[in-house]
Amino acid sequence: MTAKGGVDPTALVHASAIIEDGAVVGAECRIGPFCVIGPKVRLGAGVEVKSHVVITGDTEIGDETVIFPFSVIGEIPQDLKFAGEDTRLVIGKRNRIREHVTMNTGTAGGGFVTRIGDDGLFMAGSHVAHDAQIGNNVILVNNVAVAGHVVIEDDVIVGGLSGLHQWIRIGRGAIIGALSMVTADVLPHALVQGPRAELDGLNLVGLKRRGVARADIAALRSALQVLKNGEGSFRDRAAGLADSADSDYVRELVAFITGDSDRGFLTPK
Repeated sequence: MTAKGGVDPTALVHASAIIEDGAVVGAECRIGPFCVIGPKVRLGAGVEVKSHVVITGDTEIGDETVIFPFSVIGEIPQDLKFAGEDTRLVIGKRNRIREHVTMNTGTAGGGFVTRIGDDGLFMAGSHVAHDAQIGNNVILVNNVAVAGHVVIEDDVIVGGLSGLHQWIRIGRGAIIGALSMVTADVLPHALVQGPRAELDGLNLVGLKRRGVARADIAALRSALQVLKNGEGSFRDRAAGLADSADSDYVRELVAFITGDSDRGFLTPK
């Protein structure tokens, strides 16, 4: 059934698709064969849902996002504490959500909302669990598993078959190598790799690609050395950096370390 007024007249909906009463389908959307769009779903302008996709729950999807076959978006959390409360999934604009991706709504224990930013690439088989907060320009490579309550800041790449433990934070611009199990916070612009993930320096390729000045890269290198070899606790070393930091990137690093952390940090070896 189609909700009265819920489907924009410029949208193209395949005859085999099911759009339930209450759903909102924006201008110039394309809904392919055998898709199911639930009654609380809101699709922005130009969203493409290719085929055999299920979008359910209280789910909002931003303009020009493309969802590939056999993805399930907006189902309830895989959390035994979930008791049927009203929770949401909010997905930003221009995301590419590839085959067999799953993204769940939030829980009462995590703020009720799972949120994904703009311009992300979620490769085949990746999973975003309840209450995750994912920034802009994030890439999850094939079969990455993001656990509940994880925070991923902007411009992060997570390599294939990696797992992110619940409650951890991944700082802006970090890169995580394939086959890594990440159980603690990852510093901004860090390179992390290994089966039991270890901090292995800076994401130099990413920094250079984004046009970061050499002076800022040098300042980050120096800051990592202080964090590695300085006196006191890891947080004490970071707080000491704040007094002399003359780079916005170092100040960002300090703010990340001195902020709230539920899992501790991957520290320089």
